[in-house]
Amino acid sequence: MAKKRKHSETVVAAPQKKEEVAPERPKRTLLGWKDKEEDKDDEVHQPTNFRNKEKVLVTCSRRIAYRYRHLMLNVVSLLPHCKKDNKVESQSSKGVALSEMVELKSCSSCLFFECRKHKDLYLWMAKCPSGPSVKFLVNAVHTMEELKLTGNHLKGSRPLLTFSANFDKDAHWKLLKEMITQIFGVPKEHRKSKPYHDHVFVFSIVDDHIWFRNYQVKFASVASELFLKCTCEILL
Repeated sequence: MAKKRKHSETVVAAPQKKEEVAPERPKRTLLGWKDKEEDKDDEVHQPTNFRNKEKVLVTCSRRIAYRYRHLMLNVVSLLPHCKKDNKVESQSSKGVALSEMVELKSCSSCLFFECRKHKDLYLWMAKCPSGPSVKFLVNAVHTMEELKLTGNHLKGSRPLLTFSANFDKDAHWKLLKEMITQIFGVPKEHRKSKPYHDHVFVFSIVDDHIWFRNYQVKFASVASELFLKCTCEILL
């Protein structure tokens, strides 16, 4: 039989040493060296950036005239952040139906073209679900197909919004200016928009009417002159 070893003869296992890893070098910045702890503190204090997720639902009523339908399609082509939906019956309960459609489409605003008696066109502009909402009577409609100087700005490019000085006079004009800014302003870095500004939306007040025009911005190559071509014109 094998002899038992004494406790003194047992070999003591040496403790395993942890792998020594060299500490990471601090980052070098323009102001000197920066440690990781300082980076964490900076990340905590950085404010979160606001991201605009505005989406607009564009629809119309049934039995709308072909001219007004083309106008609605022109507006859809100018707003890359909008969504289209089926036509809605022009009844007293259209507000409830529009609210449900806006919620199903995950939108926050609505543009509703309502045609009555095949002659009059009303434009509903609403913020959903809590409002406010505005009703316009649309006059002097000129679609892109009717104009000669239609321009050639990129589809999906972000427009510049300009307002006349009359919008800052009364409270209701200020409210309309804010609603128009939120609805017609294309959000930055939207997936369907392009990071260019090559056309301008002009909103001006003349005789208590809002004129909406879309201009293409074009710079001449010979001289540094700015040309504006009107592509769409609406009187509200």
